[in-house]
Amino acid sequence: MAASARAETFTHIVVGAGSAGCIIAARLSEDPHRRVLLIEAGGRGRGDPMLQVPIMTGMLLRGNRHVWRFKTGAEPGLKGRSVDLPRGKVLGGSSAINGMVYVRGLPLDYDLWAQQGMAGWGWEEVAPFFRKSEDFNGPGPAEGHGTEGPFSVSRRVRPVSPLADCFVAAGLAAGHPRAEDFNGPEPEGFGYYHFSIRNGRRETTATAFLKEAQARPNLVIRTGWEAARLVLAKDRVTGLELHRGSRRATVACDGEMILACGAIGSPALLLRSGIGPADELRGLGIAPALDSPEVGRNLQDHVLIRVSHHTSDAVSLHRLTRVDRAALGFLRAWLTGSGPMSVFPLEAGAYLRTPGADLPTIQSHFLPAVGSGTVRFNPFAPPQNEGPGFMANASVMRPYSRGRLALTGAALDAPLDIRVNYLSDERDVTLLVDAVEMLREVFAQAPFDPYRGAEIMPGAKLRSRTELADWVRETASTVHHLCGTCRMGADDKSVVDSELRVRGLEGLRVADASIFPAIPSTNTAAPSMMVGEKAAALIAGSGC
Repeated sequence: MAASARAETFTHIVVGAGSAGCIIAARLSEDPHRRVLLIEAGGRGRGDPMLQVPIMTGMLLRGNRHVWRFKTGAEPGLKGRSVDLPRGKVLGGSSAINGMVYVRGLPLDYDLWAQQGMAGWGWEEVAPFFRKSEDFNGPGPAEGHGTEGPFSVSRRVRPVSPLADCFVAAGLAAGHPRAEDFNGPEPEGFGYYHFSIRNGRRETTATAFLKEAQARPNLVIRTGWEAARLVLAKDRVTGLELHRGSRRATVACDGEMILACGAIGSPALLLRSGIGPADELRGLGIAPALDSPEVGRNLQDHVLIRVSHHTSDAVSLHRLTRVDRAALGFLRAWLTGSGPMSVFPLEAGAYLRTPGADLPTIQSHFLPAVGSGTVRFNPFAPPQNEGPGFMANASVMRPYSRGRLALTGAALDAPLDIRVNYLSDERDVTLLVDAVEMLREVFAQAPFDPYRGAEIMPGAKLRSRTELADWVRETASTVHHLCGTCRMGADDKSVVDSELRVRGLEGLRVADASIFPAIPSTNTAAPSMMVGEKAAALIAGSGC
């Protein structure tokens, strides 16, 4: 894509081929009168088994392949620790490296958006867009699910470890309800998650939505090009400047540009283009094109802790740390889509209501291992965990803490200043201490009696709420659910309106997790996909 005096022109340019971007490009290109360009900074990921075998998530998140390696600054609420924030850099974006858990959130999440003036974003309005994407493969009844979409949603009939069944049984024994479907009308309690897995292999928005769409002559997919800045003519976006190493190119847009770069990428692109807090941009030598003070603000994430125990090797995935077993399991999953590596083992989980709450406030995922470092392929490296065990994490579903993202310079390679401000609101700490006490009660139930060894974390010596609060700050980390930095709202200060149009500019929308006014009470992949579906419908409905 060489630079030229006459830039290549498209009716629609989608920047970012992630959880929302692939969907938008595929849906818009269904109309042959549109000429759609989909831009992705990463590669296509063709033939890479790491992207296909589900259990490789942990290695993908820790590695450098297909990943943007973002990092927070020192987080005061975490005792000065910084936190890694890997994001997907490949066709499919973070849907290609995430934990594949498919959950929509609570209906109340979206009803609250609508009550704040965002017409069309209540649960009854967004539910059809969740179903539109979905190809539900069970097991279980398909009521409330979609069955005609391209994106596979499934669950194993038998969990990879009997400990998953123990977790659900122990939750019931502790007095919690059974959740038959976390995507159903009553998600509270203990149950089993659905995953974006098809026939034992990871499903991404790229594998689901671009497989057929990429053959359309009116859809152009360009990988390996990074969006540097938007080209503006007065109050309209007219093009996009792209970089690929030392090469430069410009593409023109005579219709609409849609940013789908995620909660970090989308605000960063806006800021580099002069769209953001005017005084801060001037201080960096960037001429303000639009004073939009909230670009990069309202950053939110789910923050978690882990409660873990020792157990026997027979029921823990620790057995896969032996290199021969790991290699055979990997090959089996890659070639046949079967075996213990053909799943992501956070199969059981819970939506928990802390004392005094009217709705679930804590989400939990159970893992029949101590941590995601269980699987390793280097036989000369020491194991990355503490032996066979199991753990359950717990995250605050609707955290109170808010952060922000800012540039440190005008250059494309200038690092970002990211402060999530984890646990800056003491209420989040209180909820996580509640969660520790609730998980301890669950693990104390009879179903775990044959398997429960000594507690690893927090450790039996930590009992008081003050001690646990201190431990929370020492150990809490991210669930990788960043959102909110291009807030949608009905007020003039919001970055985008209820139709995802950037306020003050024509021809520009943002459609990804950055538009969430408040974080959904769950994993954010499915809500991001819903935004992609809804954005495509909004654009089509506007006549573009």
